[in-house]
Amino acid sequence: MIDDPLPDEAPVETGHLRFLRLLVTGLTATMIVGLLAIVVLFVMRFSAHAPTIPDNITLPDGAAAVAFTQATDWYAIVTDDNRILIYDRFTGELRQEVAVQAAKP
Repeated sequence: MIDDPLPDEAPVETGHLRFLRLLVTGLTATMIVGLLAIVVLFVMRFSAHAPTIPDNITLPDGAAAVAFTQATDWYAIVTDDNRILIYDRFTGELRQEVAVQAAKP
């Protein structure tokens, strides 16, 4: 039977080990602060430029919306009958209609 002797006192920490422990602690703190900064910047950036979608859009008869995109003074609706309808953002009136040719197989 081998008895493991219990140390009477705590092991002495060398200077290099203490320095390494401080470096690891500093790196951990830096990474946590950096991650929090990135999250805060994302929240600030995306909440400031939230897109505004018009309340109601009047499409021509028989057309159904497939996609929506917008700019500063207009928005566009792509319909299922291969048209792009461009509306004025402020008045809601149809500015332009673009017919898209279907791809030939």
